[in-house]
Amino acid sequence: MKLSKFKFNLPEELIANYPTENRDESRLMVLHRDTQKIEHRNFKDILEYFGDGDVFTLNNTKVFPARLHGEKEKTGAKIEVFLLRELNRESRLWDVLVDPARKIRIGNKLYFGNDELVAEVIDNTTSRGRTLRFLFDGPYEEFKNTLKRLGETPLPKVHTRPIEPLDEERYQTIYAKHEGAVVAPTAGLHFSREILKRLELQGVNFAEITLHAGLGNFRTIEVEDLTKHKMDSEELFISEQAANTINKSIDGRHRVCSVGTTVMKALETSTSISGHVKPFDGWTNRFIFPPYDFRIANSMVTNFHLPYSSMLMMVTAFGGYDFMMSAYKTAIKEKYRFFTYGDAMLIL
Repeated sequence: MKLSKFKFNLPEELIANYPTENRDESRLMVLHRDTQKIEHRNFKDILEYFGDGDVFTLNNTKVFPARLHGEKEKTGAKIEVFLLRELNRESRLWDVLVDPARKIRIGNKLYFGNDELVAEVIDNTTSRGRTLRFLFDGPYEEFKNTLKRLGETPLPKVHTRPIEPLDEERYQTIYAKHEGAVVAPTAGLHFSREILKRLELQGVNFAEITLHAGLGNFRTIEVEDLTKHKMDSEELFISEQAANTINKSIDGRHRVCSVGTTVMKALETSTSISGHVKPFDGWTNRFIFPPYDFRIANSMVTNFHLPYSSMLMMVTAFGGYDFMMSAYKTAIKEKYRFFTYGDAMLIL
């Protein structure tokens, strides 16, 4: 499959810069793979498609405020640092992206807040990537609290507006538990406590996994031949309890619903030969594009993704390339809202 197959014209006004007032009030496009039928519903109607014995698999990763604004020593030049991952807790080492990167060299010191936090550049990793050592003498918890206080919600740059207080809450699922993501698992943003409770009352089970979503999900794919693209690695945990919950639904021939592309990636990473989920503790760089034979989930909740994105490639692999690209044309015609704070799609 070629990169150029994932081009479509998306009007800029369809990229949702703000969420709906309530999480579960977005629109829901329902796609039936067997009949190629498309329904236009509201997200609360998701209750009609699931029942006793079905399972929703949720990604309980928690987004941390990964974007820092600081200054370069001596020159005072403004610098943005995006925290990617912690490399060493004791040494306060972090893998980061810097912008603008051209003048940030090994040995430079960067200052954040009112000089509350200082970092030294100790390595160049990529054109924009650097390794920073934060020079902080206090206890680790105090250091992390300082990072959180000075950091900003890492809303993707495609949303061309300043970060607002609402983003701290809304760019996070209500079931977020384990901090480590720099990208929200956006399909989960639609779920309210009421929806989860009503699904539970209908006999639906929930399995929580943790995949710390990274910026690799938004990295520009620069090769026409998709087999040559390498995804960034992301940390993944699937407990024995979660695996057992999912496998019970598989064995009972119930619906196994992946809430988002991060969950789908996690499930396909931890599949056994028998088509069951295994517990997992490690890293995944799974890249899914058509054609692909999915082994675990038979339904999926997802957002409407951008052209050329790895998330679009995964959902076309799941829903069928022709059907999904036709559905995207319908979504544009019907003015569905795209991307982070956009509307939802249910693929059955």
